[in-house]
Amino acid sequence: MSGYPRSDYDPRRVCLNPFPEVNLGKYRRTIGIYLAGALFALANWTFLDAAILSAHAHPPYDEPQYVPVHVEFVDWVPGICSLLGMIIINLIDKDRIKGDDYGSADAVWRARLFLFIGFALMAGGLAGSVSLLVLKYILGNYPEQFTYYGYANVSQNVALMLSAVVLWIAQSTREEFDYNLTL
Repeated sequence: MSGYPRSDYDPRRVCLNPFPEVNLGKYRRTIGIYLAGALFALANWTFLDAAILSAHAHPPYDEPQYVPVHVEFVDWVPGICSLLGMIIINLIDKDRIKGDDYGSADAVWRARLFLFIGFALMAGGLAGSVSLLVLKYILGNYPEQFTYYGYANVSQNVALMLSAVVLWIAQSTREEFDYNLTL
């Protein structure tokens, strides 16, 4: 094996991952938290952009008989549900769900119940935004400028779900200075 540059080369081991391995080191948790915050801001900015545009909406110039569609309270409900679900999910202590040697079995059961409620609220918000897009904007045969409001609502809920997942993963990783002391 003198032709190989590395002494730990094994021809039977094939690398199936085409992406380079990125070692973020001690900043993984911080980067994950900032990424979740950026997704959260992007989600709410997208929907607020649609709400502001709808407040100033006018009918198209070539079709003045159209009454412009506006973002109403029903459009806000899916985002509120997803936001409440995200808050519930990220307020739960991760060790409580595992049931790691402290607390009662009732506390573990309640934590898992609230986790389920949080995910159900987020899934309901996403399903509500998709159904609102289809029923209000697509089946309403509105011009493209008005269907943007429905697409913004769906993208808000998807970005809120991704933000919750990234924040959950980032908070579950251990820092370098975290120690697991057991007696």
